[in-house]
Amino acid sequence: MKKHNFSAGPCILPQSVMQKASEAVINFNNSNLSLIEISHRSNDFVEVMENARSLSLELLGLQNKGYKALFLQGGASMEFLMVAFNLLEKKAAYLNTGTWSNKAMKEAKLLGELVEVGSSKDKNFNYIPKNYSIPADVDYFHCTSNNTIFGTQLNEFPNTTTLKVCDMSSDIFSRQLDFSQFDLIYAGAQKNMGPAGTTLVIIKEEILGKVSRTIPSMLDYQVHLNKDSMFNTPAVFPVYVSMLTLEWLKNLGGISEIEKINNKKAEILYAEIDRNPLFTGFVPNIEDRSKMNATFNLIDTSLSNRFNQLWNEAGINGLNGHRSVGGYRASMYNALPIESVDILIEVMKRLEQKA
Repeated sequence: MKKHNFSAGPCILPQSVMQKASEAVINFNNSNLSLIEISHRSNDFVEVMENARSLSLELLGLQNKGYKALFLQGGASMEFLMVAFNLLEKKAAYLNTGTWSNKAMKEAKLLGELVEVGSSKDKNFNYIPKNYSIPADVDYFHCTSNNTIFGTQLNEFPNTTTLKVCDMSSDIFSRQLDFSQFDLIYAGAQKNMGPAGTTLVIIKEEILGKVSRTIPSMLDYQVHLNKDSMFNTPAVFPVYVSMLTLEWLKNLGGISEIEKINNKKAEILYAEIDRNPLFTGFVPNIEDRSKMNATFNLIDTSLSNRFNQLWNEAGINGLNGHRSVGGYRASMYNALPIESVDILIEVMKRLEQKA
């Protein structure tokens, strides 16, 4: 029986996607060859890549608006550097909301001056900074939309005339936004799209070619755009599974429909965290709480062994919090069924009854 998978990543995937992907590994498109054996230059895989890129733009509402989609490698961590190589001429502004923001800032500092416009480090990143200002002379503003480790999520983005870059690794395709407000979006596939190994980059092509430095070929977005994500051998299997997941989402009704489901999952779990006297949420401000990653703790840690035993017996996987936060983290990505959240809530209530 499939476990209730609350792992923060790699993510849970729809069962229909898993079934199609497993079949493709054995025999892809009735070719009597595996997906992972065929040439990435073959018509079969070129069609996969084109579909994946097209679906990405379609679901985000960015078709025919000057945006292009890329599937690259190196994870979001590579994008920390690529963004700076391609966009940072002198100075950039960063909003620091956690571990991944810190890592992005570290890479960008290699290439120019950074302005930290806001930070929630003073309270171990358990809130989203407000009322910060972005200098007019920066090359771009960078933020992380959802903070997987700490369980916070941006619900408002600054209105600025400078280029806006967003790391959406853990909440892309999960909620409706005006995605055209961003000039560049990147997201590792392993949170909401597919297995680790590929990274989606959505970029407004007109923003490129503005820096004076020579950019190494593998770090140059324009090089990858010119080759339709085929400058080097792409991550064939992750791109294919991402395509299947995007098809699944489209057939479900798109982002507007999955957002309703995600809102319900988050609503009922946070309601139990706030109601149950044994638990406390790591993020106190309701407006800052992530709908993808709910972080919470036991008030009495002596109950940890009993709680851990209960959720393991219930077939729950991946509930332990990150080492920098402790406690528990329930990651509720798109493919997690609401029934899994119901099971977790039952376990929390059972612990209360036995305490």
